[in-house]
Amino acid sequence: MSVQSPVIEEPRLFTVSFGLLCLSSFLFFASFNMMVPELPDYLTELGGAEYKGLIISLFTLTALLSRPFSGKLTDTVGRVPIMAFGSLVCFICGFLYPIFHTIAGFLLLRLVHGFSTGFKPTATSAYVADIVPLSRLGEAMGLLGMSGTLGSSIGPAIGDWFTITFSRNVMFYSSSGLALMSIAILMGMKETLITRERFQLKHLKISWKDMYEPAVLRPSIVYFLFCFCYGAILTIGPDLSRYLGINNRGLFFTCFTLSSLITRFGAGRVSDRHGRESVMKVGVSLMAFSMLLIGLADSPLFLLTGSVVYGIALGICSPTVQAWTIDLAPEDGRGRAVATMYIALEAGIGLGALLSAWLYDNDSSKFGMAFYVMGIITLVGWFYMVKTGKKKLPQ
Repeated sequence: MSVQSPVIEEPRLFTVSFGLLCLSSFLFFASFNMMVPELPDYLTELGGAEYKGLIISLFTLTALLSRPFSGKLTDTVGRVPIMAFGSLVCFICGFLYPIFHTIAGFLLLRLVHGFSTGFKPTATSAYVADIVPLSRLGEAMGLLGMSGTLGSSIGPAIGDWFTITFSRNVMFYSSSGLALMSIAILMGMKETLITRERFQLKHLKISWKDMYEPAVLRPSIVYFLFCFCYGAILTIGPDLSRYLGINNRGLFFTCFTLSSLITRFGAGRVSDRHGRESVMKVGVSLMAFSMLLIGLADSPLFLLTGSVVYGIALGICSPTVQAWTIDLAPEDGRGRAVATMYIALEAGIGLGALLSAWLYDNDSSKFGMAFYVMGIITLVGWFYMVKTGKKKLPQ
């Protein structure tokens, strides 16, 4: 008589808490991405066309500077309050954009708005690591990323539609409405940090230890380098779309975010089974190739094709590098480790925005050069992985 082996059930991933977290993430990313295609024109109308590179750079600067604080507060005060604070910033800023009618006021508001992404994604990633089985972490990050990507995909197109159909101010107010819905969802979620502290001013005192987690240096460096491309996409992508005759600039963003959405789930699962670094090498290679395609684009179809390839690369890299970071993070310092990773992201996006705007210099003949340089910087990350990849990564 044969004895059958017991069936081992796969650890559960889909829970109410995880579903609510994904929905909140969707609304949060849709909120601030609604504005992205409209901001360059808005700043130009205010007389600040030469400051376009600062639209993204100032936003990412504040996000970068706030990461050490969000990491420390996530590990002490709790995950949920920090997520709610990030969404609250989006809610407030949506009402302030119509009020600020000067270049200085607009740029100041971009600085403040950056606190949103400086806080919410850090606490969100730590929350995910608390509630999902580590054997399915890559898959979970892929699903969470799909939620954010879907919001990022729908946001620009809806924002452009609101602006065209109603007004830019209606678009700003609608952005606040989505942020408010994100906060409402978070209020019903259970806190996962076991040992919590009541917020005190001493929590805002940051040491070098709070700013940097050495265990996640390698994924952070790779993240920093490939995020230059995203900075260029956000900053000069809308101008390239308009130059090639795409009236709804949100379409460019929609194409790459939808292709990223489709890719994320599978990439996360593959990285769980075959290792983070091997998957990252494929994604980084595709990202560099997408910069070549976008730089060569001379028609709407060519540009949107490059956008789709970029989205596939982003969908591969984002959940994989997040799971890679948490693999290497100390259990009592997940917030700090995630903050380190996001500092690299913000620095890459901000510098990519500044560098691409400087290379482009509002001259359509320089689009290609700007994107080619971003591709070269991305390839540096690929060679870095190859050169330093001597130790086997956690699976």
